Amino acid sequence: MTQAAPATTDRLSLKTKLGFGLGGAAETVALYSVSSFALLFYSQVKGVDAHLVGLAISISLILDAFSDPIIGSLSDRTHSRWGRRHPYLFASAIPVGLSVWAIFSPPAGLSEMGMVIWLGVAVVLMRQAMTFFYVPHLALGGELSGHYTERSKVMAYYSFFNWAGGSLTTILALRLFFPTTPEFPRGLLNPVPWSAYAVTIGIITTVALTASAWLTRDRIPFLPKPAPDTPKFSVLEFGRDLGKALSNINYVWLLAAYFFVALMIGLREGLRLYAATFYWDLSSETLSWFVLGSLAGYLTAFVFAPRLHGRIDKKRTIIYAALAYSLVPPIPLVLGMMGILSPSTPGLAPLLIAFAAVQYGAISILQISVMSALADIADQNELKFGVRQEGVLYATRTMAGKIDLAVGTAVAGVVITLIQLPKTAKSAADVPPDVLFNLALWDSVMAAIPGLIAVGFYSLYGINRQSYEATRAALMEKRAALQTAAPPEPPPKGGLAPSPVPAE
Repeated sequence: MTQAAPATTDRLSLKTKLGFGLGGAAETVALYSVSSFALLFYSQVKGVDAHLVGLAISISLILDAFSDPIIGSLSDRTHSRWGRRHPYLFASAIPVGLSVWAIFSPPAGLSEMGMVIWLGVAVVLMRQAMTFFYVPHLALGGELSGHYTERSKVMAYYSFFNWAGGSLTTILALRLFFPTTPEFPRGLLNPVPWSAYAVTIGIITTVALTASAWLTRDRIPFLPKPAPDTPKFSVLEFGRDLGKALSNINYVWLLAAYFFVALMIGLREGLRLYAATFYWDLSSETLSWFVLGSLAGYLTAFVFAPRLHGRIDKKRTIIYAALAYSLVPPIPLVLGMMGILSPSTPGLAPLLIAFAAVQYGAISILQISVMSALADIADQNELKFGVRQEGVLYATRTMAGKIDLAVGTAVAGVVITLIQLPKTAKSAADVPPDVLFNLALWDSVMAAIPGLIAVGFYSLYGINRQSYEATRAALMEKRAALQTAAPPEPPPKGGLAPSPVPAE
């Protein structure tokens, strides 16, 4: 049984939302650096075969993925004066920063296989450390508020800060560390600045993770906590937690859909910089302007996602966003394969930025909607089983996503090898036309197929505003009955519990 939190308003202060969102920025700075740059860095800068790089990243993702639900279950059952989530948030910050630095700082003199092993181990360590933040942090977002649209606003801040972290990483990389030079017209291929970039990203990540945990700590007294008689974590209890989560058919549909969305994202992220660098022949400075497109998309999602949930409900919002993310991004590449667009097309960069705005807006709305829906599923499971499972629910979803992202990344590495993109290529002029065509085909049409499959699963999701309200009413009644019947909780033994603060 999970104990209800002390009575407080479901509306949250700006500080709490900003603090929670900051954690999303830190996550993105670290994870975006790996997903966007690691494959290019090791294959084109270090000269490692792309399929080996993709394989190393994929194996590390799969190894890390299986720890997600375990950490989620452990977090759900943690009873400390810092609550269920915050001990893990504080503990993970420094290990994440150090491992991010290590990924882009392989020792000199390593053989090709030595670099593959270094990359694989460093990514495993980074992702494992990040999981100790990422899973409890997402679970925290699901329990900060019980309000239908306030949950969406919390996740909107998270999504917007995801954009901020990705944009900061992009600007630092393309404008500060890897600008165009006479020797390297495509600055990302310059081997010299990578060490300084790695140190900077590691420091930013550590500071932001710590700040996020610190700024949300005053909500600890108002968060649900496990009852005193909750069994400690064990393999048996973990299996029971997982069984309860998967018994909810709405959760199964979201999980199945995310499997295909993550496959699409993994393939696109793995090929994105290759397409920008070699198919569209864009410079680092031009690529940095794509931040404007992502800003427009994420701002649109930040403002309109909660409103869409109130107007047309979460389910239809999810379906429309998944369709847009699947079908809109491939359009420029398809037009390129048809000969309508080319690197010499006037106004190409603004056109691509406009499509990027739609792409990022769609994926942000999808992310906000699904994360908010998972909190609604946690209500259903609490009503049915008497325990809140945000940790397990969010973690099992991230596990499926990591496994599929690993598959997508591996496929991207295999694609680069199969289409025979030259390792020594420095610009589009160094790549044969048939190789460029195949690159565009995989980054557009082939990558969209998993997204369309996901739409079918999203259409089966069954929670709407009316069923949510009924669940919340029954849950409040059940909590009130349990609190009336329960004896007063004894004061904590030893240590100082966080002092309650006024409801914000």
